[in-house]
Formats: sequence, structure tokens, C-alpha cells
Amino acid sequence: MSALSLSLPGGTWALGDMTVTRFGYGAMQLAGPGVMGPPADRDGALAVLREAVDLGITHIDTSDAYGPRITNQLIREALHPYPETLRIVTKVGARRDEQGGWPPARRPDQLRRQVEENLESLGLETLDLVNLRLGDAAGPQAGSIAEAFETLAGLQRQGVIRHLGVSNATAEQIAEARSIAPIVCVQNMYNLAHRHDDELIDRLAAEGIAYVPFFPLGGFSPLQSSTLSAVAARLEATPMSVALAWLLHRSPNILLIPGTSSVAHLRENVAGARLSLSDEDLAELDGIGRG
Repeated sequence: MSALSLSLPGGTWALGDMTVTRFGYGAMQLAGPGVMGPPADRDGALAVLREAVDLGITHIDTSDAYGPRITNQLIREALHPYPETLRIVTKVGARRDEQGGWPPARRPDQLRRQVEENLESLGLETLDLVNLRLGDAAGPQAGSIAEAFETLAGLQRQGVIRHLGVSNATAEQIAEARSIAPIVCVQNMYNLAHRHDDELIDRLAAEGIAYVPFFPLGGFSPLQSSTLSAVAARLEATPMSVALAWLLHRSPNILLIPGTSSVAHLRENVAGARLSLSDEDLAELDGIGRG
């Protein structure tokens, strides 16, 4: 691992036998509007990916459904052959329709095809980590995931997947997945204002499993809070910087994958997450999602 990565906020975390920087990068925003089609500025998208690696980031999150295929193609063009320390995390379990929706695609044949497509578009023989995407746009949905997760576990035994995780999952589905095969991460929606997974995060931390919040800054509805704005003003920082720094303080197993299509914004995110939050700051921020 480069000396640069050691300077990234939050240090590192072990995903199974893979060490990654806790501050990572999510590639979803590199696709066009609605995560469909190519970016307006292809060269700019490639520059963001190269800058992420230059900054020392060793954890990139993607999916062949982004575009579809667009972000994986950009990652391959920008970074292949990949640095030895870089870990690319992808997900399967949904496809894209012509309206830009995300209908489930979790039958065994669909999952196998999606894994093949990720391998092909990324130019890999083995995927570092594959998350099974569950639920829908409204959030996690109850129900057994045994058939789908057993399919991925079988592909892991074949050697085309190194590690497994779940995304948009209930606590019961996480337990069911773990009864089938080990998992190294959970990707769920979580941020300052959405704290429903607090107990889960602490439990996973005790068991050495990473928690990767998607929409760490609120997603399509950016975080709005007078308390957050007040803390940010006191620290002479942006609200989004404070929100990222809070997540890194929240628990050592939280890994950040904020996305951006701008090199300048990527640098701002990294710098902002280095903020030092006092006990007073943390107490005020903790109250946002628990009020």
C-alpha cells in the first residue's frame, strides 16, 4: 500500500484478506443522467478515477448495472492493468429497464450472467467482492435470499468471486446469508439523518464485518439540517464535509464510498473527511437522527 493511502482519513479496514482504505470512491455518478448512458465528459470521468487512485484510494465501488456497463468500462479504460492494492467491489441482483428502473434480477441464471458481465467489462478473472442487491428503491424487503445467495456462494467456490456481501438487506437476510457463506460487508442506506441501522453497525463491528453506507450524504435529497449547518459553520467547513467526517467517527467498520464526477469535488470530499470533530460536535450531530 502506498504512503499516500495512509494519509487518507479513517485509515484502513480488512475486507476478509483484503485491506482497503476506509475512504473509498463510488463510481455510480460517472454514468449519464439517471445512471443511464455515457457521461457528458468522458475524459473528465476517466480523470476522476485516475485521481482517486493517485490520492491513495484502494476501494472502488461499481456495478455493471450502472449505465448499464458504462462505469465498469470507464474503470477498465482508466485503470487497467489495475494496481496491485486496488480492490473493485461490484454488485448484482438488479437489471435496468428502458425507463431507467431497477427491476430485480436474482434468479440463478440471471446472477450467473451478471457475474460474467462484470468480469468481462472489468477485464478480470476474479471479482474481489460481489454484493447481492436486495429489496427495491423503497428499501429492504423481507423474504428469503437463500437461492440467490447460494448461487453466489457456488460461484465463490468456483473461484470467480473472492468475497461476498449483501446490499439493501434486512437483519434477517444478513443472518440468512451468513448461514450460507461468510460475508465481509453490508451495504445499506445510512447517514446522519437515517440511523435505522445503528444497532446493526455496532454488531457487525464486533464481528469484523464492514458496513458501507450508500447515500452517505442523503443521495438524491441532500442532507438538510440546521444543526448540521451550525456545526459546519463553527468548523468553517461545508455541511457535507462534516457529514462524511461524522460517519468515519461513528464506527471503525464504516467504509465511505461517496461519488462524484468532478476531480475538484473528489479532493474536497477527501479533505473534508479529515475534519476533527470534538465531543461537543459529535453530541450535537448524533441528535440529528435520534430526535
